[in-house]
Amino acid sequence: MTGLGSPLRDVRTASLLVGVVAALVYANSLWNQFAYDDVHIIVQNPRIQTLSTLPGALTVPYWPDAYGQELGLWRPATTASLGVLYAIGGGSPVVFHAANVLGHAAASILVLLLCAALMPLVPSLVAGLVFAVHPVHVEAVSNLVGLAEVLSAVAVLLACLVHLKGPPVTGWPRALAIGALFAVALGAKESGVTLPGLIFLVDAARQRLGFSELGAYLRDRWRVYTVMAVVAVALLAGRFLVLGSLANPFAPLGADLLQEVPRIWTLAEIWTHYVRLWILPTELYADYSPNVIPISFGWHSGNLVGVFTALGVLAMSLYAWRRPEMAPGSSSARAAAFGVVWFVIAVSPTSNAFFLTGVLLAERTLYLPSVGLALATGWLVSRMARGRPKLVAGALVVALGLSSVRTWTRTPTWHDNQTFFGTLVREAPHSGRAQWILGDEFLKAGNISQGLLSYRLAINMLGGHYVLVTDISQRLMEIERWRTAEYLLMGAWRSRPEFALAPSLLAWTRAQYGDVEGTERLVRASLALYDRDPTRWHLLAWSLAEQGRWEEARAARARAEESPVGVNFWHPWMYVAYERRHESDTAGVRLALDSAWASVATALGRATMDSIRVADFGLPPLLLPDSVTAPGA
Repeated sequence: MTGLGSPLRDVRTASLLVGVVAALVYANSLWNQFAYDDVHIIVQNPRIQTLSTLPGALTVPYWPDAYGQELGLWRPATTASLGVLYAIGGGSPVVFHAANVLGHAAASILVLLLCAALMPLVPSLVAGLVFAVHPVHVEAVSNLVGLAEVLSAVAVLLACLVHLKGPPVTGWPRALAIGALFAVALGAKESGVTLPGLIFLVDAARQRLGFSELGAYLRDRWRVYTVMAVVAVALLAGRFLVLGSLANPFAPLGADLLQEVPRIWTLAEIWTHYVRLWILPTELYADYSPNVIPISFGWHSGNLVGVFTALGVLAMSLYAWRRPEMAPGSSSARAAAFGVVWFVIAVSPTSNAFFLTGVLLAERTLYLPSVGLALATGWLVSRMARGRPKLVAGALVVALGLSSVRTWTRTPTWHDNQTFFGTLVREAPHSGRAQWILGDEFLKAGNISQGLLSYRLAINMLGGHYVLVTDISQRLMEIERWRTAEYLLMGAWRSRPEFALAPSLLAWTRAQYGDVEGTERLVRASLALYDRDPTRWHLLAWSLAEQGRWEEARAARARAEESPVGVNFWHPWMYVAYERRHESDTAGVRLALDSAWASVATALGRATMDSIRVADFGLPPLLLPDSVTAPGA
């Protein structure tokens, strides 16, 4: 067995170096806890927390219940991975963070190997190291749900390598292997859909592929594209069955105006942020919603710079593409063009250019696209080193060192919710999302007036976005501002009648008032749109039982109990009380009522349930007369 050589000459040594550097620069993320979306996707998602319920989690939206369908995300590969990691570590965040760090190390090595198959080892090593330490990747690696980005990128890169190592004519075994990796990539993150375009780019970079050669090329590669087409159709069909749509149904938060004004004005300014984040990533944000990147209503200096920058880069790329084909020993300028085109293809699903997505810009979405930028950077550094190798090498070491420090110091931002929210508010107080978060924090601290003020500011900045309004409504319900919550929810329902969350929350408010007819009407409207939430079936069962409609009530209760997800509110126990009364089980009635009372979380709920005890069951009230608020007041 031969030993390791210089990383400038031996690909194994270079791979080891890149992997170790990638792991070390993110080692401090192992001390992070669950933060931001981690709480919703992992901590508050019982479906992934046991292996017995995990298969069911693969057939429902990525986001648990409340926002699942509305956010338009289905990522079965990511969900399965999170479930397995939960089982391995018993829910410990260390296991999840270790998986993300190791995944990033693997992705960095694969970047090196992909580059080494297309150009010399030295620029490939530079590309791998730049990818490994670049601060723009911190959100994807340090935030646990960034596993979606990392897993998808690893699958895409591995698929490209499998394709690269094959013969000119793709056989069925290799095509099926690439198809399996495509399923993982697309099942982990929507951007994985770009793999067919990236594979075509890889082939085009290594050979001449004009219109006259396209027929022969497809005769050689038709198997791999056929398999990928079948996988794409299958996963998109699954996505439609689970979500009822193929794309995210919302414009970016606070950017609904992009549906009405030309998007190019805003997108052009976003392009300048792409360049800034890669070249000078000193200012990093967890949120780039309007007020951080404002919606543009015409041409101005900021977006004109973006247009001219994009046109200049594309013109240079077109010129560079005409250089000789890429090969392991070739330092062709085509590498620069390859990197730019890779970025354009990989970023297209989240760029808002072809259709609106859920974000204007998010650093995590640059994880796979930045592979191309890393490759182009590696080629450029190698080219510059021809004249002054020591100077360029020294500058490279300094740049990698500064990037590593920036990454290391940025990683603790995702330590926990308090740290994350505090950092966001401190770095971008003008962000609508920051005001939204401030409102949540004020309410948790009991400062209701400041919380409501922050919510008003958030809505003023971001508009009446469905997700924002329904989330604020839930917070208002928690502090028993029922009327205000109902007002906001009615507006959200009118704006997006195709979504189930607003009528579901309205049904919950009506249930708190004891309005069984209103509860039934609203919960049926919600279930007609999305019928997989057990909470809604429990509400329906209670409302029907109180009306004495037993056959319908029992059917609704059976649907509620099909889900393994537990519920903790008083209405299911009230259903049991009505059922026990129907069966003349007096002891069972009292036990169910006691359990219901123990589950009441709001003053209005206690008043409503107390009135039901008196009116429907003939039992004495549990509240003092002067403490009872009449339902509906």
